[in-house]
Amino acid sequence: MSVSDQAPIHANHREREILEELRLAGGASRIQFLAERLAVSEETIRRNIRALEANGLVTKVHGGVHIKDSAVEQPLHYRMNENPEAKRLIAARVAGMIENGDTIFLDIGSTTAFIAVALQKHQNLFIVTNAVSVAHALATRNGNRVFFAGGELRSHDGGAFGVESINFLRRFSVRHAVLSVGAVNATSGFMLHDFDEAEYSREAARRAENRVIVADSHKFGRSAPIIVDDPSTYDMLVTDERPPADIEDMLIRNQIELVVASRDG
Repeated sequence: MSVSDQAPIHANHREREILEELRLAGGASRIQFLAERLAVSEETIRRNIRALEANGLVTKVHGGVHIKDSAVEQPLHYRMNENPEAKRLIAARVAGMIENGDTIFLDIGSTTAFIAVALQKHQNLFIVTNAVSVAHALATRNGNRVFFAGGELRSHDGGAFGVESINFLRRFSVRHAVLSVGAVNATSGFMLHDFDEAEYSREAARRAENRVIVADSHKFGRSAPIIVDDPSTYDMLVTDERPPADIEDMLIRNQIELVVASRDG
């Protein structure tokens, strides 16, 4: 069923056009682009988006909009604008766990991008990553050594995946693997939208002593198409709010430590 088929009966023609444009754009778009595509003013688009958001069909972010709970994960620059304060809290807490000279794997994700920034005052880190955002934040700084996975960079997030990247990762053994997810589910555990990301995360977890999942509380109760691995694979979840009881029970069953970041540290 297409996204436009999911629109409520009372949605007007332009709202359906917006949903269709979002679907064609992979689930997300800027307001300006939608206005140009539909030959209307940006204010008209914003008015229609407010109606779509009220119906639970889209989520508005700074300068843009995306389909709510789309099976297609949004581009990285959109995700960086979603719940930034929560991600900063998580990043600060994770950075506090990392010591100078530590060896770390950081994957592609908006939360791990915030973590890379939070680590910029650390020294002599040994970082393995497949994310341009992480490499850019931490390379050529404070004696760090950054090892970047090979392969083609994806256009929507600057991540490197595929056989070359997996083979590259197998050359390392690190203390911490810090991994982002798209959903935290009481039934399935930790989930992602992309098969290549899941495969890469599994390999990273195998090559780390301490396996940390990072996810803001907006991921709780959501679902995504791909289960990353058995939840018991992971040692810790760092988030910004205590999860619902069913998710907390899942963490307890799988002996996953819950760390809730707060403004008070």
